[in-house]
Amino acid sequence: MENFEWKLKDYIASNNIKAEHLSLDKSCHSVEEAAEAVNGSVHEIVKNICMIDGNGRLIVAIVKGEDRASTSRVGKALQIEKPRLAEEKEVLEKTGYPAGGVPSFGYNSLFLVDPKVTELDFVYTGGGSPYSLVRIKVDELLEVNQGTVVRVRK
Repeated sequence: MENFEWKLKDYIASNNIKAEHLSLDKSCHSVEEAAEAVNGSVHEIVKNICMIDGNGRLIVAIVKGEDRASTSRVGKALQIEKPRLAEEKEVLEKTGYPAGGVPSFGYNSLFLVDPKVTELDFVYTGGGSPYSLVRIKVDELLEVNQGTVVRVRK
């Protein structure tokens, strides 16, 4: 298990988060790979799209696996100029996790959760590496990340 996965497992345990960390043999880098790895559906997978605003603040748009996040909608929702997508090294610097393994909680960010995500009971999100996922109830996710529910999908 990679250090990033241990870090996330420790965070889940020390904060009493009701979530299940899954270390897998297959890559979960893409939504399709993640769904296949857990014998689930792409509808149960969420993506964490990392963006940076004009002040260097991290914004994470959480959308269902089949959806795409809109920087324009994020900007409008926050009443700021349209943020830009974070570069891979910025993702690691600001979240503490590599792209492809970023969870939907556990680091300092403004979390925006698309309403389609809240239609689900539970979701699979990044588990700290491209070979792990976290299964978490959506209610728990919103509580843990203090997310704001707002339409951010295209």
